[in-house]
Amino acid sequence: MNPVFSLPALISSRFEAVVGVDPELRAATKPQFGHYQTNVAMRLAKQAGKPPREVAQEIVEKVDLAGITEPLEIAGPGFINIRVLTSVLAKVATDVLNDPNTGIEKVEHPQRVIVEYSSPNVAKQMHVGHLRSTIIGDCFTRVLTAIGEDVKRENHIGDWGRQFGMLVEQILDEGIDASKLSLAEAEALYKRANAHFKEDEQFAELSRERVVKLQHGDELTRRIWRQLIDVSKAGFNETYRRMGVLLDDGDVVGESFYNDDLPVIAEDLESRGLAKMDDGALVMFLPGFEAPAIIRNSAGGYGYFITDLATIRHRVQSGAQRIIYVVGSEQIFHFNQLFAAARLAGYLPDDVVAEHVPYGMVLGPDGKKFSTREGTAVTLNSLLDEAEEHAAPSIALAAIKYADLSNALQKDYAFDAERMSKTTGDTGPYLQYAHARVSGILRKADAEGFDRDAVTVAAEPEEQDLAIKLSRFGEVVDQVAETLQPHRLCTYLFELAQSLSVFYERCPVLKSEGEVRRSRLAMCQAVKQVLARGLDLLGIEAPERM
Repeated sequence: MNPVFSLPALISSRFEAVVGVDPELRAATKPQFGHYQTNVAMRLAKQAGKPPREVAQEIVEKVDLAGITEPLEIAGPGFINIRVLTSVLAKVATDVLNDPNTGIEKVEHPQRVIVEYSSPNVAKQMHVGHLRSTIIGDCFTRVLTAIGEDVKRENHIGDWGRQFGMLVEQILDEGIDASKLSLAEAEALYKRANAHFKEDEQFAELSRERVVKLQHGDELTRRIWRQLIDVSKAGFNETYRRMGVLLDDGDVVGESFYNDDLPVIAEDLESRGLAKMDDGALVMFLPGFEAPAIIRNSAGGYGYFITDLATIRHRVQSGAQRIIYVVGSEQIFHFNQLFAAARLAGYLPDDVVAEHVPYGMVLGPDGKKFSTREGTAVTLNSLLDEAEEHAAPSIALAAIKYADLSNALQKDYAFDAERMSKTTGDTGPYLQYAHARVSGILRKADAEGFDRDAVTVAAEPEEQDLAIKLSRFGEVVDQVAETLQPHRLCTYLFELAQSLSVFYERCPVLKSEGEVRRSRLAMCQAVKQVLARGLDLLGIEAPERM
C-alpha cells in the first residue's frame, strides 16, 4: 500500500517504529480531538510502570510526523490526538483524483487465484440458492483483479451423474430434439424423467444402462448429453447477463472434466494406504472426523468427494496459489473434510491456500425459507422479476447485490424487494443516487467551464472528512481481498456517501467562488470516481442520472 493514499497506514508505521506495537488508530470522535486518536500510551503504561501521560509524552517526543501532522497533543488520561495538515489532506484527495487506479495499489507479487462460484446444475434453472454464490463470487473476482492478482473464474457446473441416464432416455422416449429446448423446458423434462423413473421399472433399467453408455462414450448418448449442456449454458448465460456478472462459457469447468482422473486418484490413495476398503467401499478415515470420506462407493461408483479432490489436485498442478470456494454454509463439514484429505494426500501443499467462503440463506420477507406455494425452490429469474416490479433493472440489481454483500456473509437475510430498492438508508440505490447527484453537480460545472484537476483547499471539517475517507479506499479494498468480507467495502461506500451529503449541505460547491470552487469541484470529482469504482467492485452500475 502506497502510504500517500493511506494516512492511517503511514501514521501507524511511524508510531510502531517508536513503540514496537500497533497504535490501533481510531477516527477521532469529535473535530476538536483532531482526525485520529490512539490509546497506545495507556496500553504501554502498566508494563512501563509509569503514568500514561508520561508515557504519552515520551512517545510524542520521539514519533516523527513532521510534514504530515500538526504537533501531537496529549488529552485526558493519556490519549494522543493527531491532526493531519490540511495541505496533506488536499494532496491525498488530489492523488486519488489523478490516480488511474483511484488509490488501489497493485500487489507486488501477483498470485494465481481461482474463484469457484455459481455452479448450477445442467437441465435445471438457477434458483434462489445460486443467487448469493453468484453475486459474492463475482465481487471477489472483481476485487482480486483490481489489486492485480491473476484471477481465474471457474463455474463448476453439475454436468455428470446418474440423472443424465434418465434425461437422455426420456428424450429418446419422447422423440424430442434436445437442442431445441429452453432451460425451463429442460427442467420440465427432468421432472417428467424423474417421475417416469420412479413409476416404470423398465424405464428405470434402461436409464441405468444409459448411464453406462454415457460413461463409455456412446456416440448418440454423448451427443444428446452435450446438447443438454449447451441449452443449459445458454440459459445460465442469459441470467448472468441479466445479473451483470462476469461469468461466461470460458469459465465453465464441469464435473465431467475430471472423470478420467477419478480412478487414478482412487488407485493412488489406496496404494499409499491413505484409503482403505470398508464394507465394500473405498474410504479415507481422517483424524478429527467421525464419518469417513467415501472415495468409491460399494457399487464401484464415484461421488462428488473424489471429484472435488481431483479438482483441487488439477488446480494446484495448474499453478493455483489460492483457491476460493463460494458455497453455502451447509457444506462447511464437506470442505473441512475435503481440505484435510487433500492436505494428507499431498494434493494441497501447505503453501497453497484453500478457503471455503460459506454464506447464509436468502429468506422471504417474512423471515422464513424462500419457496413457492408448491414448496419448490424459487427461480433466480423470478427474484429478479420481483425486484424489477419496484425499480428499473439497474436499480433493482443494485438493491439485490448490495443487500446481499452488505451483510456478514454467514448470516441469513430477508429478500424484501420494496425495502431494498429504496433510495434512502443503507441501500444500493442510495449509493447510486449519491453518484448520480454528484454527477449532476459536475455536469453543471462543465457547462460553465470550470477546471477540477486538484484539491487545494481543505479548511472545513467536511472537506477534511472527505479527504480522509478518500485516503482509505485502497486500504479497504485490500482488506476485502484479504478477508473476503465485502461488507467492509459496502460500509465504506455508505459512509463516504453520507459524508458527501453533509459536505453538500455545509460547503457550497457551485455557489462558491474562485479557488474554493475549483477545489470543491475537484473533491466532488474524486468522490465520484471512488464511488464509481467501489460500486463496480460490487458489480453495481454507477448511473450518471436517476
